[in-house]
Amino acid sequence: MSDLECDYYGCSLHKWLLAPVGTGFLYVRRENIEHTWPLTPAGAGKSKDIRKFEEVGTHPAANHNAIAEALAFHQAIGVERKAARLRYLTLRWANRLKQNPRIQIHTGLDQVYGVACVGIKDIPAAKINAFMWDKYRIVTTPITRPEYNGIRVTPNIYTPLEEIDTFVTAMEDLLKNGLPSGA
Repeated sequence: MSDLECDYYGCSLHKWLLAPVGTGFLYVRRENIEHTWPLTPAGAGKSKDIRKFEEVGTHPAANHNAIAEALAFHQAIGVERKAARLRYLTLRWANRLKQNPRIQIHTGLDQVYGVACVGIKDIPAAKINAFMWDKYRIVTTPITRPEYNGIRVTPNIYTPLEEIDTFVTAMEDLLKNGLPSGA
C-alpha cells in the first residue's frame, strides 16, 4: 500500500485471491480513519481504529478463516505464474476472435490479465449474453456503456482450455449464424 501512496484501497478477495465470496480488503490511510464514516455505527472508542470498518454482528467464521488458506495458495502459485495463466487464457480466445472485423475487443490486450470486454458489431451485449447462456450455458456479464457495448469474459486460473475453446465456438456460431429467430 505504501508503494501506491493511496488514501483508500478496497477490493474483493474472491475473484483473484480465490477467497470465499463476501470477503474483502479495506485499507484506509491512518490519518483518514477518524474522519471516514463506517457503514455501521462504531463506538466512540474506535474513532481512530481501522476495526471500526469491520462488519458488526454475526458472520460466518469459515469465510474469514479461509482467507489465510487463499493467501497461502496464492503465494504458492506466485503472482507471476497466476498473471501468466490469466493472460494466456484471455489471449487464447481474443487472438482467435480478433481477426473477424465484426469483433470489437474493448480491452487493451497488451496488459490484460483475465478480464476483457468483447462485443459484436450490431448485436447488443444483452443479446450476446442471453445467447451464450441459452445455447452454450456460458456465463458472461453484459456491459453497456455509451462508448462501448460487449460482454465481460473472466476466466480464472482453474478454467480449462476446453471451456475457452467452447466460448470461441459460441462466438463464431453467433458471428456466422446470427441470433436465433425471436431472440
